[in-house]
Amino acid sequence: MEHIASALGDAARWRIVELLAGRPRSVGELAELTGLRQPQTTKHLQTLVRAGLATVHPLGQRRVYAIEAAPLEAFGRRLQSLVAAAGGQQGELDVLARYQAAIEAESAAAHEGGERWADGRTFVFERRLEADRALVWRHWTEPELLGSWWAPPSMTITDCLLEPEAGGRAVLDYRDAEGTYRSAGRVHAAQEPERLVFDLAVRDAAGGVSFSAQYDLTLTEADGATRLRLGLHLTDTVVDAAEFIAGIETGWGQVLDQLDRVLG
Repeated sequence: MEHIASALGDAARWRIVELLAGRPRSVGELAELTGLRQPQTTKHLQTLVRAGLATVHPLGQRRVYAIEAAPLEAFGRRLQSLVAAAGGQQGELDVLARYQAAIEAESAAAHEGGERWADGRTFVFERRLEADRALVWRHWTEPELLGSWWAPPSMTITDCLLEPEAGGRAVLDYRDAEGTYRSAGRVHAAQEPERLVFDLAVRDAAGGVSFSAQYDLTLTEADGATRLRLGLHLTDTVVDAAEFIAGIETGWGQVLDQLDRVLG
């Protein structure tokens, strides 16, 4: 596919392919129709032959070239599959659009409000999870299970931990192609399998605190399923945290969707 795409990526070769799709043609005829010199036309034809898109038929002193339909059909099928895949991205595009709008709004609010501009901000997320409450609890408190869902899809977790006891450590480190992100805190309360209260301070590249958040997780039984409620309360916000705070709603929505899929 790469060879075919490269061969078709030149405007002159594309025109030659269009002409050959009509019928076999000689080098001279192709040169005349494209306005190219014969040596240039020959080089383009040789590239098409190497890519499997054309074949040459020596007829005495003449060289007649014909199109090869099979590679074009395969390339067309590949393009159709890409079009189908791209058509399924609307949800992701909507997420990006909401995130971009949120960053613009939060950045404006941060520069207007100054330091601690978002202190006191709260978020609440709720999910009905088709899984036993004890299993959901394990996915929050066992590092291997926690690491299977606790980051947005584009991120890779490098360390995560929620020790289910008062004073236990809370850690979430992850990375993407742009950098590494670190946060750490403490567990304040743990009542298995019902409630987990912890905080996390998100660190910037220099090690300073961008913002802190206290999390209050409650799990209740609901007709064989589990109803999850997660509350967030922000403190210690700095102006440069606008981009992170703008992503809280979208990011937690994504990770809780992942938790739902993992449990399913």
